[in-house]
Parts: sequence; structure tokens; C-alpha cells
Amino acid sequence: MKCPYCHHEDTQVLDTRVSEEGDTIRRRRRCNDCDKRFTTYERIELAMPAVVKKNGSRTEYDTAKLRASLTLALRKRPVAAEAVDAAIQRIEEKLLSSGQREVISGHIGELVMRELKRLDKIAYIRFASVYKSFEDVAEFQDAIAEVGHERKSK
Repeated sequence: MKCPYCHHEDTQVLDTRVSEEGDTIRRRRRCNDCDKRFTTYERIELAMPAVVKKNGSRTEYDTAKLRASLTLALRKRPVAAEAVDAAIQRIEEKLLSSGQREVISGHIGELVMRELKRLDKIAYIRFASVYKSFEDVAEFQDAIAEVGHERKSK
């Protein structure tokens, strides 16, 4: 590891600690040249698949966009931030476990709809109305009936 102060390439690890969650390693280091100390962190880096949009263009996966979509649908709804975080984590785990290097944006939309249906039925209808481009009241009624039917069958 290169020293951030003098850029010398020879540093010594003085202390290593694993985080409580077990997903990060903290290393305290000392430069053998300038004798300054610094800390480095080692984390797992997983590559999310690229997103293929409807028009065929490709973009990097962006957690902030996913969070913004969920937050907009859940605006003024009684859903805890922890529940939103858990939903995002489940969506990202599904994307990672698929092993695909690219994912169609529509697939992410379907995963979001599934999570919103679990979290809040109103937010689900809001998101579905935009995502599925509802054109008339009948489409809203169908979506509401679908959610209502699931509720009765439980």
C-alpha cells in the first residue's frame, strides 16, 4: 500500500480489525519512509449489472435512482426508512444473485413493484400507474382489484 503522504511503496500493517458486521477490515498502517500513520479499509466490491434501457442504451446501475423511485411512490405513506432500505437490499441481492452482467430496466421495475406491493398497496398503485402507463380509469380499477383480491385471499 502506497503512503498517502510521501507516496513511498513500503508500509507496515500495525493493527487489523474486522468490523462488527464482518464486512469490512480496518488496517492501521505506518510508512517505513516518513514514519506517518494512516488507516485503510478493505470492503467487498460487487459489480452490479449494467442496466439496459427500453431504447437499448446502457447505463450503470444506480442505487440512488432506485431509492428515489421508491421514495416517490412511498411519499406521505406510513412506511419506515428501514423497510425501504430492506426492500432496496432485497432488490440488489436479486440482481447480484442472477449473475447477469446486464439487466433490462423492466426487470428492475418488476422487482420494485413486487417490493412496493409488500410494503404499501397505495404506493404500489402509484408506481404501477406510471410504470405501466395507465391510460384510463379502467386500468386503475384493474390494479386496485388485483391488490384487493390478494388482500382477501390472505
